[in-house]
Amino acid sequence: MKYVGQRLERVDGIKKVTGDLKYVDDMKMPGMLYAAVKRSPYPHANIINIDISKAEKLPGVKAITVGKDFPKRVGLYLADKTFLAVDKVRYRGEAVAAVAAETIEIAEEAVRLIEVEYEELEPVTNALEGMKPGAPLVHPELGSYTHAPIFHTIPGTNISEHFKLRKGNAEDAFKQADYILESEFYVPHIQHCPIENHVAIAKYDRDGSLTVWASCQSPYAVRAALSSAFEIPLNKLRVISPAIGGGFGAKAGTTLEGIVIPLSMRTGRPVKLTYSREDEFANSYVRQAMHSKFKTGVTKDGKIIAMNVEFVWDGGAYTEYGVNIAKSAGFAMAGPYEVPNIHGDSYCVYTNHPVGGPYRGFGMAEIHFCIEQNMDTVANAIGMDPVEFRKLNAHKPGGRTATNAPVYENCGFVECIDTVVKDIDYYTPSEQPSDPRKVRAKGIACGMKAPSMPNNVASSAIIRLNEDGTAYLSVSAQDIGQGSDTTLTQIAAEALSLAPEKITINTGDTANTPYEWQTVASRITFCAGNAVLKAAEDIKKQLIELASIKLSIYPRDLKLENGYVVSTQYPDKKVSYAELALGLTMPDGSGVHGPIIGRGSFIPENVKDFDIETGQGDNPVAFWTYGANAVEIEVDTETGHIKVLKVASCWDVGKVINPTLIEGQIEGAIVQGLGSALFEEIKLDKGKFLNQSFMDYKIPTIGDMPEMIVKFVENEQHDGPFGARGIAEPAMIPSAPAVANALYNALGVRIHQAPLTPERVLKALKEKENN
Repeated sequence: MKYVGQRLERVDGIKKVTGDLKYVDDMKMPGMLYAAVKRSPYPHANIINIDISKAEKLPGVKAITVGKDFPKRVGLYLADKTFLAVDKVRYRGEAVAAVAAETIEIAEEAVRLIEVEYEELEPVTNALEGMKPGAPLVHPELGSYTHAPIFHTIPGTNISEHFKLRKGNAEDAFKQADYILESEFYVPHIQHCPIENHVAIAKYDRDGSLTVWASCQSPYAVRAALSSAFEIPLNKLRVISPAIGGGFGAKAGTTLEGIVIPLSMRTGRPVKLTYSREDEFANSYVRQAMHSKFKTGVTKDGKIIAMNVEFVWDGGAYTEYGVNIAKSAGFAMAGPYEVPNIHGDSYCVYTNHPVGGPYRGFGMAEIHFCIEQNMDTVANAIGMDPVEFRKLNAHKPGGRTATNAPVYENCGFVECIDTVVKDIDYYTPSEQPSDPRKVRAKGIACGMKAPSMPNNVASSAIIRLNEDGTAYLSVSAQDIGQGSDTTLTQIAAEALSLAPEKITINTGDTANTPYEWQTVASRITFCAGNAVLKAAEDIKKQLIELASIKLSIYPRDLKLENGYVVSTQYPDKKVSYAELALGLTMPDGSGVHGPIIGRGSFIPENVKDFDIETGQGDNPVAFWTYGANAVEIEVDTETGHIKVLKVASCWDVGKVINPTLIEGQIEGAIVQGLGSALFEEIKLDKGKFLNQSFMDYKIPTIGDMPEMIVKFVENEQHDGPFGARGIAEPAMIPSAPAVANALYNALGVRIHQAPLTPERVLKALKEKENN
């Protein structure tokens, strides 16, 4: 192919590196007001009274709102949250009141003048404790909340989702096992840490129309939530997301948008709210913490025949998004391995912690930290090589997933394992450093991920030809750094046989770009790519229809080539797209067709709901992406510090659209995964953040970058655009467990909690010595 598979430069690259690309925080408007927020000092408390009288008298204050002004609950999957607390606060830092003023300084002073009387309540600060009967209820009204039918809430408890997986008969299968092993793990909360903080501007006009500019991944999802919350019809509500400086899931739903809207409604002026980095840590989404338990039954030859699995997710104060993470984790609780008998439960539990939400991997990085360590633990216990143990039990063509869905016919998972084993030289012992305090070793881990989305969600695209033969491509898939603008442009260019530089992509404006469900789930290349392909096919059909008239050649004998419709028999007979873009004028002066506009929409075919009592379904997801990472590490036994020296990664991506972009995605995912392996952990004390800035919360820097070998397997996805499937999230999944497994191979210690900090390494070594 001419454009697909090529290393085209990013279409947004020049604007980004020169600073010409404008983000929401760059925007200023005439008469704009600035917002500040009054936040709760308690993790759990009833609101007795809010006194805004002193704040209202402050010169420069234009409006103040409280939760009771707009009490309707919203949520993408479970309607459990309001934008300002109503009657009760559920986490420390929750928004209680908001102020709009002429300057940010006045707004912040007004916030200090607002007086709130609280009645403190006992907080829930542990998900396992929160599940128990008699625990304080974070949401006593849970039974009245609306939710999507695929979720199972348990009213009268803190359990907002209980996903059940029942495959085969695990109880009977354990009786046939030669070995039964049990293990537990814990993954803490972590933060997304996008470079760009959350920011939003709302402008409410006198005709009742509302425009919101926001740094959001999913403008149409945000529009739907805001329309519901403020009862504004969709034709009067416009959401614009001009550019996004990183998201990783933090900007997938609604956060601060609903705070500024009431202020603009009251003043008739644009109102802007920008989160500080401290706000970003506590008041946007965090990745949910998770407790896990595994019981694994294995035969003498290494076949896994039974598993009991339990995941308990700390969903935080609101789980309107988190319930779907618990469900998605349930689908994959056995990992990329075929297990005929599984009894599994995945719970999402309310706590008085910050709000849990989507994070790169959507639960898969968390559960695979546990699954992949469990795989090594079991393999070592039965005396089997961990690589061979994985390959024996791996998903292969003709096999079945945990939901009993068939594994696709050209699944390249085992090939990915073999590739990283070779690239890391896994079976050659690491060359040890001269310093006797330091030890080097290798480890491996695998992973899989599917797009977690309902079975009826759509993507759409529109392509318009211009009079000079160039084109506009309009989508609402958002480029949050992953390079989707470039990928979709390449797909359009290939399908239209039109140079990419002749195509300009427009995104992120619900009034002017077509519907897109959400930019999440590593689904954009697959779903939006298919919509673009269909729009291009629509253009192609129209071009050939007109060219057939113009050239007096049958449509079957025409093709698109480099901006022309060309005869397949006589290449000198052709007509340019420019000549056809506005239709044809016939010899008698009449017009034919009119301007050429291509329309494409896509919903994955045959994706079906699962059985809510068993979790079983023959096709509950659009596809699975499989892969593996292998690492080499160096551990300092005196300090406990782990340094990752080398990572080999291989993924079955279906088809590479742009090698440079996909390599960048995988390299970024590796390093982000190493952050969760080694550094990242939100520390909370009774709901209070203890490390709410980059002074105390560490993420990887250039000094932590390992050598990386990135490779792909290309087994084309039968229904993907040119055979492609998603990869942006999956590549993060095995990073952390690969390091944990390498640590065990280096020192013989198994750490069951992330991150693998020097303190935990030294503690594990000391416990090993004492035993």
